Amino acid sequence: MSNAGPGRLIVPAVRALSPYVPGKPVSELQREYGVSDIVKLASNENPWAASPGALAAMRAAVDDVWLYPDGSSHELRSELARYLDVPAECLTLGNGSNDLLMLLAEATLTPVHNAVYSQYGFAIYPLVIRATGATARVAPALPPTSPMMLGHDLDAMARLIDANSRLVFVANPNNPTGTHVDNAALKRFIANAGPDTLVVLDEAYFEYARGFGVADGSQWLAEFPNLVVLRTFSKAWGLAGVRVGYSLSHPEVADALNRLRPAFNVNCIAQAGALASLRDPSHMEKCVSATRVELLFLQEQLAARSLTLVPSVANFVLAHVGSRAAQLYDALLRGGIIVRPMAGYGLPEYLRISVGTREQNQRLLQVLDTQRGTLW
Repeated sequence: MSNAGPGRLIVPAVRALSPYVPGKPVSELQREYGVSDIVKLASNENPWAASPGALAAMRAAVDDVWLYPDGSSHELRSELARYLDVPAECLTLGNGSNDLLMLLAEATLTPVHNAVYSQYGFAIYPLVIRATGATARVAPALPPTSPMMLGHDLDAMARLIDANSRLVFVANPNNPTGTHVDNAALKRFIANAGPDTLVVLDEAYFEYARGFGVADGSQWLAEFPNLVVLRTFSKAWGLAGVRVGYSLSHPEVADALNRLRPAFNVNCIAQAGALASLRDPSHMEKCVSATRVELLFLQEQLAARSLTLVPSVANFVLAHVGSRAAQLYDALLRGGIIVRPMAGYGLPEYLRISVGTREQNQRLLQVLDTQRGTLW
């Protein structure tokens, strides 16, 4: 932005931000390369899509789009409270969980405060922190020699917390690494963070991870008033396109977030889809089971091709492919396969690959094999 134009009116913290770059959409690849029959394995979406009941409910909701949605999402909040067995006053609904991340930053951070996250944490964390003018404190991740390579080092994160720390972001499992933290160590970390620091436990991939024994943060809410748990319908529930997320927190925190959030941040179609999904979770559970099978298949196949993989309990894998990762990414695009390059995360030799259906995963492997010995 120039210093003479209207951009000068934007606060410095926002002017300094680099925008989040999402996974390449299918339509963009079609335009750029003229490729058809595209497989997208870039954004950790559910390849089995939403449930038939959710799709039917959303189609029916289209008839009422001339009306504003329920600003409090009352029916969805009530159903979520029942499904999760938590008080409804602990819930805040968002336009995806990213919405809640922004609301938490706006509610707690000022330029005199700081927030802590791990080196390879979700890319939205630094954006929401710096947009408030607060300081981002980044803890080094676990080294490549660790069994949980590139994952959260909770001890390093704890050392960065001080009297001005208002938020600590812990993604469990973490995106983009797929790593998780030990349950007992995580509980100690929350307990030791102190009452003046909110621990934001980002569980966007919880439905996938619980089958691997990863902690359910919602079970700790009563014990820790400083805990905020974030979840989303975008991943396992297959509703990424309509954007529904939610937070679980102490009622005082939830009340503040509900005061701050836009009144109509969850639209009527999204509410209908999420509500129908909750009333019949069997589709989600089948998708999670199928994803676990395909995750193991993909890990075995990539390891057999001598690729180093970061241990994952999510619906994606992070693969070390070497110094020509950018060229391999481009070659995969030309073969109709979209994965996610990781240079923006400071991991230029890695590609993140979402778990697809067996057919999609085999397509990936076939295209990957055409580059073996050339680009990796």
